[in-house]
Amino acid sequence: MVDVKFIREHPDEVARALETRGGEDLVKKLLFVDSSRRKRITAVEAKKALRNTVTEEIAQAKRRGGDPTEQMARMRKLGDEIKEEDAKIREEDRQIEALLLQLPNLPHSSVPVGGVEANREVRRWGTPRQFPFDPKPHWEVGERLGILDFERAAKLAKSRFSVLWGSGARLERALTQFMLDLHTREHGYREVWVPHLVNAETMRWTGQLPKFEEQLFKTLEPEGERPLYLIPTAEVPVTCLHGGETLKEQELPKRYVAFTPCYRREAGAAGQDTRGMIRQHQFDKVELVKLATPATSYDELASMVANAEEVLRRLELPYRVVLLATGDMGFASAKTYDLEVWLPGQAKYREISSCSNCEAFQARRAGIRYRPAAGGKAEFVHTLNGSGLAVGRTLIAILENFQEADGSVIVPRVLRPYLDNLERITPPSS
Repeated sequence: MVDVKFIREHPDEVARALETRGGEDLVKKLLFVDSSRRKRITAVEAKKALRNTVTEEIAQAKRRGGDPTEQMARMRKLGDEIKEEDAKIREEDRQIEALLLQLPNLPHSSVPVGGVEANREVRRWGTPRQFPFDPKPHWEVGERLGILDFERAAKLAKSRFSVLWGSGARLERALTQFMLDLHTREHGYREVWVPHLVNAETMRWTGQLPKFEEQLFKTLEPEGERPLYLIPTAEVPVTCLHGGETLKEQELPKRYVAFTPCYRREAGAAGQDTRGMIRQHQFDKVELVKLATPATSYDELASMVANAEEVLRRLELPYRVVLLATGDMGFASAKTYDLEVWLPGQAKYREISSCSNCEAFQARRAGIRYRPAAGGKAEFVHTLNGSGLAVGRTLIAILENFQEADGSVIVPRVLRPYLDNLERITPPSS
């Protein structure tokens, strides 16, 4: 959530910052309601002051034996006016909050301005393999190996689900364990296990609601009970672990890692990535989350990106890092780097991780503050999140990059200890 005081004091700057993000009209509406509210508060405070003065005069008149009937009637009328104005102020408070909840975060000054075309490649690592045969997409590789099954998944649920058999299931599990071990043992993250169902307040705190309601799966509850939402990413519950808390600066940064399934309706994605595992309703992800001070948050973003890159490097998967432009960033982000892995079956780089600094946007919604070590009032923390990595997409990258002409897939060296030293996944014998 953007600070309404900042919007009030820098309306032109905010409007310019949101030109490619959406929300300029919301800023105008917000400023109009905010101006009306502040004028109404000033007028009501004057009426309340008058009521206090006259109330004292009435008390004095009664002590002198006078008849303050007329004054009392005026005060009853004034009291009704005050109640009416207070109700209008509460309604304007609700309008302001609703508008703020729809307003995207302001981009950092270093973010390129524009849409997808303005995204900026920062660096590349690794050289895409030159195949002596035409590399196949992962769905063909996986089906030939007998480890990927989309037909049975659709029978169990619907399209955009998958079943992993045998070595495929083991590979998914090995990837997850490898990522968790790397981040906890070498990168300093604390592992946490969190609920996969959360309430609407938690979704609002991270910016999922109200903006992305149509993308979420939620439970059907008896009348009068609030629904729960299946998490679209572990970012949601992990970021909110300290909701409503004031931390000590000495406790920061907090670095958490969590493995969870993720659930997304993918509304509006008809026709996009309909084959394979790229865009699923359910997928696994290892998520990195940090809470940091404003002074250190961009250093923490840089190290988070490096931590995600290290996963790809140890798996020997070619990738590139892309700084996203203002119009391509997520709703809550102030600055985002995407990691895109090379997929030879598609002959293109595809996103496998997105690392973002949301600054105080989520913390303001969730009420997560810290007390500076030097004293003074509590300030909002900066929240960061990133995939470290999307497990399913990493499996895809392995199937495509390590496939062989005979249909087998070489297991990356770093994963072999997690697979009883298995070196190659081979097709079933006919």
